[in-house]
Amino acid sequence: MPTRVDFAFGAADRLLKACEVTQKQVEAGRRLVVFTRNAGRLRKFDRLLWQFEATAFVPHVMSDDPLANRTPVLLEGRAPSSELAREGAWLLNLDTDCPPGGEHFERILEIVSDHPEDKAAARQRWRTYQEIGFELRAHDISGR
Repeated sequence: MPTRVDFAFGAADRLLKACEVTQKQVEAGRRLVVFTRNAGRLRKFDRLLWQFEATAFVPHVMSDDPLANRTPVLLEGRAPSSELAREGAWLLNLDTDCPPGGEHFERILEIVSDHPEDKAAARQRWRTYQEIGFELRAHDISGR
């Protein structure tokens, strides 16, 4: 069964929407790996998870943290572990490129803002995923 990639287009703010998506996945009992090679973006996402909603608590750690095996959300700046994929984790891609090893995951989540650079990078990822043979789905979350 090919990896399924869900693109959510039209987010007002990519990282804030990613926080909401992460929270929903945790509430659903799902393990999630959040990937980007951009260390600054990963740090910002880490901070946002603590403050995006006053009453929200989204347990998360860096993937090399001693508590990683007991935490539902792992923040990853390197190639995500295929072992996590075998354990059923989903991948939330916050990188501008397709994640390395994405084919090991059952599901990849992509959040795309209306920013022109973000949309251009997302179009390229879409084409790459399509060439690989992943199952692609698009969701308009702009509310328009």
